Amino acid sequence: MAQRSSKLTQSVHAGSAGDSLYKGTVNPIFPASAYDYEGIGETHYPRYFNTPNQVAAAMKIAALENAEDGLMFSSGLAAIMTSLFAFLKQGDHAVLQHDLYGGTFNAVTVEFPRYGIDYTLVDGSNPEAFEQAIRPNTKVIYIETPSNPTLTITDIKAVAAIAKKHNLISIIDNTFASPVNQNPIDLGIDVVTHSGTKYIGGHSDICCGAAVSSNENIKQIWNSAFHFGGSLDAQTCWLVERSLKTIVLRVRQQNENALNLAQWLSAHKKIGKVYYPGLPDHPGHAIAKAQMPGGFGGMLSFEVLDDPHAFMSRLTLIKRALSLGGVESTICSPVKTSHSKMSAEERAKINVTDNLVRLSVGIEEVGDLIQDLEQALE
Repeated sequence: MAQRSSKLTQSVHAGSAGDSLYKGTVNPIFPASAYDYEGIGETHYPRYFNTPNQVAAAMKIAALENAEDGLMFSSGLAAIMTSLFAFLKQGDHAVLQHDLYGGTFNAVTVEFPRYGIDYTLVDGSNPEAFEQAIRPNTKVIYIETPSNPTLTITDIKAVAAIAKKHNLISIIDNTFASPVNQNPIDLGIDVVTHSGTKYIGGHSDICCGAAVSSNENIKQIWNSAFHFGGSLDAQTCWLVERSLKTIVLRVRQQNENALNLAQWLSAHKKIGKVYYPGLPDHPGHAIAKAQMPGGFGGMLSFEVLDDPHAFMSRLTLIKRALSLGGVESTICSPVKTSHSKMSAEERAKINVTDNLVRLSVGIEEVGDLIQDLEQALE
């Protein structure tokens, strides 16, 4: 297990050894794709996930997640699917919660049947549903909490205990929470994945993913990863490691802003249901409060009673965009972006309606954000 210290200290120093040649305080970029293979103990190659910048970024994320080791990937979905395929083979079965990020849902429903892997989708808010779905050939339980885009809260500790009871590998997508707010390994989860494009990068200019776990599990994931080829280049890894130095400051401000906006939206006459685990009336509020000690996150979604697309077009400060987690506030329609590849019937099962919008709250002055929402609604 990585050495424990405050997240502020980890975010700045973990994996950041500096420049040993010129004594600089930041890690250099090592762009080489060709390394000597004699007398160095380990052959370095970008596809092997072991070049200096790849290792530095993975070390920092692993430290923030209290994990032993990690791997950097070229996207969040590369991290997720590689982790799943590392523990699944033809004839196996997986249990996943139904309300998943649309890209994950589409990847699983398309690719698993092609490889002869069976799966069952269950209600993420009900731990008993996971246990009831387990079969003799089940190998993996996969969860995502808070979920995208309706912020469903899954009881991490309960699901992890079920996985351990049945000798299964548990995997989580921790993107929405970020390692600042939630550390699933401390709650018993085996593998934590991230779309680093979001809070880990934090500036809407990086595409990456990460998986962290025990040394043993990372070795098994690596055995698939270096075949699939989803590694990340040195320059982007350097940007990830640099960006992580401010993740705690960024996420704390986003937490505070999101809670204020959720409370304001809940009282607005032109807004329907608001999904945010920090609200006391959220069905998962008590569990979120227990398993998200760092805060409830910077993501929320809500239903606009009028035309949601006209509403979004009137926003001037908050930008329409299909990603999330940046320092600037962005908004989108999940039916047109993250969940567009799901059928209308599948979207209805997880409350992704045509009137639902997803808001990624940035670090701006919250009063300015409220003013922008107010003028667009009115």
